[in-house]
Amino acid sequence: MRHRVKKKKLNRPHSQRLALMRGLARELFEHGTIITTTAKAKAVKPFVESIITKAKKAALYAKEINERSNGDPEIQALRSKNVALRREINRHFNDRKLVKKICDEIAVNYIDRNGGYTRIIKVGRRRGDAAELSILQLVETKSEENVEN
Repeated sequence: MRHRVKKKKLNRPHSQRLALMRGLARELFEHGTIITTTAKAKAVKPFVESIITKAKKAALYAKEINERSNGDPEIQALRSKNVALRREINRHFNDRKLVKKICDEIAVNYIDRNGGYTRIIKVGRRRGDAAELSILQLVETKSEENVEN
């Protein structure tokens, strides 16, 4: 029985599945949008959203560190929490530049948003094997939408 089993296996062993998730997430964070199969997009969406949530927390800690004075005794605890969250994100990608981009550029856009950082748009079927393709993209923030209008 599959009670409470959430993750899709995508017909791959654990190590290959993890590498696939990390690769798709990396491309999504670097480019903002990717085209992949619907099954892969649905599988990577929770992974990406959890990373953005951690990055949001790190961004909030960084903001609070900048607002407080250097003499504040709680500032060291905030710094350690910020570093711990960044290291947790870095564990998946092993790329400090990407972690910096996620925490300082991407997560800041979603500070006021409670989840739903990505969207999946179905685009049709692939020609070779008729696999259903989807676009997985980061949701734009309201400030970006207002600039376009």
